[in-house]
Amino acid sequence: IGGVLFTLMMTWKQGRRLLNAKLRADAIDLKDFLESVFISPPTRVEGTAIFLTAEPGAVPNALLHNLKHNRVLHERVIFVSFITRDIPYVDDKQRVTVRDLGSGLYVLKAEYGFKETPDVYRVLELGQPQIGTRCELMDTSFFIARESVVPSKLPGMSIWRERLFAWMHQNGAKPSDFFRIPANRLVELGSKVEI
Repeated sequence: IGGVLFTLMMTWKQGRRLLNAKLRADAIDLKDFLESVFISPPTRVEGTAIFLTAEPGAVPNALLHNLKHNRVLHERVIFVSFITRDIPYVDDKQRVTVRDLGSGLYVLKAEYGFKETPDVYRVLELGQPQIGTRCELMDTSFFIARESVVPSKLPGMSIWRERLFAWMHQNGAKPSDFFRIPANRLVELGSKVEI
């Protein structure tokens, strides 16, 4: 039993490391991307789009897919990233930092302690003074990229462990549940990632 649990945990850890490395390698710099997008800007639509991202300086895959398929950009776009610190709790006064990118785009970083559960609505409420306007729930859409892991012969793990990780990743907790995002405000855009 111990050996099976150890194999599962090590497969998850190494698989997450390979997946994150692949996503970072394919990432596009956010600042450069936005400069190129606004040379010939897409149609702007009313409302707020929240893109959850692990890398605040990179373009979220959900934004790339949204622009590719829908060819629109919301009037207010907020890139939200959550950072877990090595302390149990973070004071609300130090929790949120907002950077204005211009043209109605913002980067919001939220820090949480390891004993806290992230709450996206609380974070948006704390960032409201720096953003300038309130995010109304009925005018807000949350975009999340959902990666499907595809085992491959790339270096990293043996193929059976990659298949095991792909199965574990597919059955893992959804980010929307973890961040308490209501299902009727969520847009999930998928992509396949080979590890």
